[in-house]
Amino acid sequence: MTSTPTDTPTSKDTASPAPSSRSRTSVETGDAPTTSVPTAYVSDKADDTSKLRTFLSILRNIGDSDDALGRMLAVLRFWFTKDLCNWEVEDTSPAVVGDGPKVSATGKVNTENKAIRVSYLTEQTSHHPPVSAFWVDCPVKGISARGFDQLSAKFTGTTVRVTPGAHNLGIFITLQHRDNEEYRLTHPAAQLAGMLRGSLSITVADTCYISCPKSRIKVILHYMEEGWLGKAQNKVVGVIFQYDPDNDIKTKIKDVPESDVLARLEGSWQDQIHYTLKDSKDSELLIDLNPLMPIPKIIPPENQQLVNESRRFWHGVTDAIVNKQYGQATKVKQELEERQREKATARKEQGSAWQPRFFTEALMPNGKPELSEAGRQALKGLQAGDYHLEDVAT
Repeated sequence: MTSTPTDTPTSKDTASPAPSSRSRTSVETGDAPTTSVPTAYVSDKADDTSKLRTFLSILRNIGDSDDALGRMLAVLRFWFTKDLCNWEVEDTSPAVVGDGPKVSATGKVNTENKAIRVSYLTEQTSHHPPVSAFWVDCPVKGISARGFDQLSAKFTGTTVRVTPGAHNLGIFITLQHRDNEEYRLTHPAAQLAGMLRGSLSITVADTCYISCPKSRIKVILHYMEEGWLGKAQNKVVGVIFQYDPDNDIKTKIKDVPESDVLARLEGSWQDQIHYTLKDSKDSELLIDLNPLMPIPKIIPPENQQLVNESRRFWHGVTDAIVNKQYGQATKVKQELEERQREKATARKEQGSAWQPRFFTEALMPNGKPELSEAGRQALKGLQAGDYHLEDVAT
């Protein structure tokens, strides 16, 4: 469940107990089920196969290249596909730059052309401010991603400006078999327009960053303002360069000296992105988003979901909305929220602090949630295809 608050909490906000909504999803392609995680497939042509292979063998292939620039380009491929949806494909995507074997994190299992399971676990860890922690895990390839999901929305006339909340410091990807190389991916702001006239559109005009202190490589991505007639739409430009993690002061593309540049990027974040290596005049395709399409998620049967797992918890509200019984939806929602308030009051009277189940803390100042023992066991079960979890009092 993704929390979307309408206020803007500051770093001084304290977390209050959440309804503890949890989410576990999966997708199955062929014989191998997997929990939901962004996947993408780069194909020479847009055919039905590439569409069904949607959306990231890329995450699991980020660490395949033996070249640090190649791994950063693979992270960028993930970045431009991460918002499409979450699936599994076979381990077929080649490294972007540099050679690399298709092996497991231990180097003992050949994973080429084999289905690999990627697990995704999320829990709403705080209600005020509304924040969810998430963890993506691919132990076979030694890749994990984590962070806090929190958005802040502000009305600006006829549009809504959506920005990362104070506790959303980005996505943190770790490559275990690359000496725990860590990448931090920050989020740009977006504008939602057309809500009043019923034709919603999304534009992005901001700067975001991807950095890896261990390899000393950083990316600046600049999403351009929407142009007038005749000008490119959804345009993004970027630069990949060597930087000093202890003196990280370059925040604009124009600040980067040519001597530090490794590659440049250009394209449309809804179409194709190309990169050009330093001292080369030829651009290469990084990712083509056109053949990528989301497909329905496979989720645990409702009788295997926890009572406070998102889909089961909000089932009555969802059904009422789908059936256009909006008054009933409001009534059920209010009843659910009142029960949560009663539980919070009871905990306060008993002097007991609320604690997330799958993560150690509701919030972390560094933006990196840590799994609890229950969280580790849940991910272990997902890797084994076991959705069963014991209900506990919340």
